[in-house]
Amino acid sequence: MKVLTKQANFLLPKELLEDLKKNVPRMEQSKVVAEALKKELKSIKLKKAMKESFGAWKSECHPELAEGTDKYIRRIRKSSRAGKA
Repeated sequence: MKVLTKQANFLLPKELLEDLKKNVPRMEQSKVVAEALKKELKSIKLKKAMKESFGAWKSECHPELAEGTDKYIRRIRKSSRAGKA
């Protein structure tokens, strides 16, 4: 499947551009920049989602976890095993 592309003009620090040209073949430079941008955008979106969802979890809404997740998981596993016996 062919990916649609569009030309974009960005200003990059001179040293960064020189390093790119020195270490990446000319025909692969756009791919390297696109992959780096994709990775950075994923990180930015994740940080934004974490910031926006902060506080969504309320301890009072989940009293079953007040004693800790280990006890909760053990109890759930124990109850599911009881039905199989």
